[in-house]
Amino acid sequence: MNAWLMIEVQNLVKRYAGHTALKGISFNVARGQVVGLLGSNGAGKSTTMRILSGFLPATTGTVRVAGLDIFTEAEEARRLIGYMPENNPLHVDMRVRDYLKFRARLKGLSRAASRERVDVVIQQCGLTDVTRKIIGQLSKGYRQRVGLADAIVHEPQLIILDEPTIGLDPHQIRSVRSLIKSLAGTHTVLLSTHILPEVEMTCSRVLIMYGGKILAADSPDNLQNHMSSHSQVVAEIAAPRADLETCWSQVPEVMQFDVSPVDGEYHRCALTPNEGVDLRSLVYWTAQERGWMMRELTRSRHSLEDIYVRVTQRDGEES
Repeated sequence: MNAWLMIEVQNLVKRYAGHTALKGISFNVARGQVVGLLGSNGAGKSTTMRILSGFLPATTGTVRVAGLDIFTEAEEARRLIGYMPENNPLHVDMRVRDYLKFRARLKGLSRAASRERVDVVIQQCGLTDVTRKIIGQLSKGYRQRVGLADAIVHEPQLIILDEPTIGLDPHQIRSVRSLIKSLAGTHTVLLSTHILPEVEMTCSRVLIMYGGKILAADSPDNLQNHMSSHSQVVAEIAAPRADLETCWSQVPEVMQFDVSPVDGEYHRCALTPNEGVDLRSLVYWTAQERGWMMRELTRSRHSLEDIYVRVTQRDGEES
């Protein structure tokens, strides 16, 4: 058991009749991190979330939350967890404030503590204008906020959010992202999503799931660095197109290239390197030696979408 870890998952398997949803996944999450579980529908994200929160048994494997076994010490472990499922089972006939007080009391808070915490989460989750409204009369966005307030009302050490921004408008998404970021450090947050920008803008670490397996686990920046050996270099150079094409065709480090006119004498050179090669210094010195004017030299940055596609394609080819 490691004191700095909030989640420890080892060889987790979940089988349903005729289908294996999780195929022996293992991962750790440190305390205070915001971690995104990224994958398409059917990747195994929701199954993982339900097992971690104690709502679903595993077939085999172990899960520890703050050192507690989620299967044999379920009651103690659940007290440390705030869980918001994708489809929130809210009491639609209750008013927002009454519902949150009810949930806080169920989670062990005293009357005084529940009143205090409900006031805090109402403010945090942007529910001030709807505290007296019936939940069933709220929009999807406001219901999602109520679910988030419910998940954090008892100040859990671990907050598990399944698709937390689904159904929200852009302004609401920004406020929820800001709230999730503010929880980092004092809380550990694990959120699942199939929306790639969600992870880039919110999470310090990403777990890429596909077909019931975890294919990559790292920070978005480190995943970028792993992909950098495939990164295209773009240069805008003032030189005849024929001279540029002849030059790049003779450089062994350049796997392929495309030269297209931009304006005036300038041409845009998009150069794809052989694996592991950074072409920037080579392009710079080539232009210097030939007396070519260069006004741009950049290496393209892969989006998380590029990384996800590359990782999942590689797994598809191997299986």
